Amino acid sequence: MQVSTLTRYPVKSMLGQQVDEAVVGPTGLERDRWRALMDPTTGYVCTAKHPRLWRRLLKYRAAAEDARVTVTTPAGETLDADDPRLVETLSADLGRAVEIRAQRPPSSSVERPDPEAVLAQGVEAEVEAPTLEISQGTAGDTFVDHSPVHLITTATLDHLGVEALRYRPNLVIAADVEPFAENDWLGCELTVGEVVLRLTLPTPRCSVPTLEHGDLPRNPEALRPLLTGNRVEVPGFGVLPCAGAYAEVVRPGTVHRGDQVFVTTPS
Repeated sequence: MQVSTLTRYPVKSMLGQQVDEAVVGPTGLERDRWRALMDPTTGYVCTAKHPRLWRRLLKYRAAAEDARVTVTTPAGETLDADDPRLVETLSADLGRAVEIRAQRPPSSSVERPDPEAVLAQGVEAEVEAPTLEISQGTAGDTFVDHSPVHLITTATLDHLGVEALRYRPNLVIAADVEPFAENDWLGCELTVGEVVLRLTLPTPRCSVPTLEHGDLPRNPEALRPLLTGNRVEVPGFGVLPCAGAYAEVVRPGTVHRGDQVFVTTPS
C-alpha cells in the first residue's frame, strides 16, 4: 500500500489543496482545517453538512502557503482569508452574514441534517438539523470533524465509483484490499512514511458527497450504496453509513505522496 494523494483543506467545507508532502503533527496535517466560517447569529460553524445554508462553500477553493491562507471565489478572484472583502463576498453569495475564525472556540458545533432526509426531500428542504460538536477526537483548535486525520482507500472509492474529492480525505491510500477494509483497521496503527497513525473511528457520511464540488455536478449515488452496504457501529454515535476512517497521530513527522503504508494490528 502507498499514499496516492495528500490533501489539506485550509478552510473548512471549501475545496482543498493537493500537496506532495505534508508535515503531520498531533493536530493533523499542517494547515488543514485551519480556518472556518462561523454564523454570528447562531454561533455554529458553517459547513456544507447543512446543504440548504452552506453548500455554496464547495464552490470556493482554499490554499495555504506558510502562514497565509488564500481563497479563490467561483468568479476566479483570489483573496487573502484575512481580507475583509472575502467576508463581504461570502456573506453576499451565501445570503447570510459570516465571520472567519482562525481558532476553534471550545465546544464548537455544526448543524448536521440526516443525509437520508436530505436525499429524500432535496437540498433546499427545511429538514431538521441536529447539532453535533466537532473535533471531539483532537486536542487542537483546528476545525476537523473528529480526529486529526481522515483517510480512505482506493479499494473503497473504486467499489463505490466515487471521486475522492467528494469524500474530502487527507490521505487516499492505494491498496489492493477489500472495500471498506478501513472498518477492520480500527485500533490498528498505520505507519505512513515516518508517521504513525492509530485509527479511531469509521467515518460517518453526511450529504456532502452528493453535492456539487467545484465543477463536479450533484451525485446522489455517492451516498446511496453506504445506506445499505456499509452501516457500521461508530462508538459514541450509533450505527451509521460510513466510508473511510479517522485517525489520531501517534508519531508525528512528514508524509510524502508515494510513501509506503503498513498496518500493524494490536497485540
